[in-house]
Amino acid sequence: MARPLEGCRVIELTHIMAGPVCGLMLADMGADVIKVERPNGDDTRRTVPPEINGESAAYMMMNRNKRGISLDLKQPEALQALKNLLKDADVVIENFRKGTMERLGIGYEEVRKTNPGIIYTSLSGFGRTGPYADRGGFDLIAQGMSGLMSCTGVGPGQPPVKVAAPISDITAGILAAMGTAAAYAHKLKTGEGQCVDTSLFEAAITQTYWQSAIAFATGINPQPMGSAHPLNAPYQAFRTSDGWINIGAANQSNWERFVKLIDAEHLAEDPRYVTNADRMANREALAAELDAILCKRSTQEWLDVMEGGGMPAGPVYTITEMQNDPQAVARDMVPELDHPKAGRMQTLGMPVKFSDAADTPRRPAPLLGQHTREILAEAGLDATQIEALVSAGAAIEPK
Repeated sequence: MARPLEGCRVIELTHIMAGPVCGLMLADMGADVIKVERPNGDDTRRTVPPEINGESAAYMMMNRNKRGISLDLKQPEALQALKNLLKDADVVIENFRKGTMERLGIGYEEVRKTNPGIIYTSLSGFGRTGPYADRGGFDLIAQGMSGLMSCTGVGPGQPPVKVAAPISDITAGILAAMGTAAAYAHKLKTGEGQCVDTSLFEAAITQTYWQSAIAFATGINPQPMGSAHPLNAPYQAFRTSDGWINIGAANQSNWERFVKLIDAEHLAEDPRYVTNADRMANREALAAELDAILCKRSTQEWLDVMEGGGMPAGPVYTITEMQNDPQAVARDMVPELDHPKAGRMQTLGMPVKFSDAADTPRRPAPLLGQHTREILAEAGLDATQIEALVSAGAAIEPK
């Protein structure tokens, strides 16, 4: 089956996380993503352990479905080969510090001179404009400055806690892919290219919709609440006899259904818990009462009760438990690929499904320089020119 972005050629000049996530999303949807790496490769190749047969697990997770070329852009012939690739590309993705691409002569204004329809997607710590445009950025910094860390953790007065996943990196990559796809749709209609610009800072801010709504409306900064919700109760993790269960009684009908299922209808009549506003005002007391009830039975016993009564609930999984869940399996969220060095390996599946398009991974992450020769040939170089680049160390092949 065809994929939605087949025919779209993307040159990915990125490293580590946010940029590769953008390329990964586009590649999963069918774009021909050519990952251009330095002679020593993307830094993620050295993010080890863990390794699988000498290959970085982190690198392989972020770079499936891409082809790889390795060029030493300090050498003029290699830089010219890249410029040849850019002439026929639909999209460029880059996540270097401001000015890096311009110094190489491949910034947006230079590239659009030979390719007016180019979509030039830039990811950075803080965006390409504003007083922080020259700063580098990391997920930890973005999470802290967005306000996210101030309301993440077990409770008020505790040290700030980051979200375990690099959420600003991942969100920035997804937002960049969304912006790129929108710009590509515009290009198909008009022939016009444009620059797409997003950042880790903005991506982390985007994750604060509820907390920002509260702060904007009240002037009060939300505090950490563990797994609880800032607007609804009960909506959090509760201890069971053998683990934890998440209960989503996030509206009045679910609350009333929930107390019936746990044989605690007296709680619905308690004036402290009648409305959601009441329950939020007395959330800690309510949580203590529910903990005392739910800890008497196992997680699975309660899940059976909740499912039978149509109540939103779920277990708190480890990663390995998640990958074996029948729904994750049914949705093909942990497919396997055959890597030339790592062998048979697991990866994460595409989170968007299409009714009329393929959505399973096509290829594993490339070895460093795995497709160097074929991509240089596509850039218009003949066999002699390619051999000269490889011999000079300007273009790298797998060892």
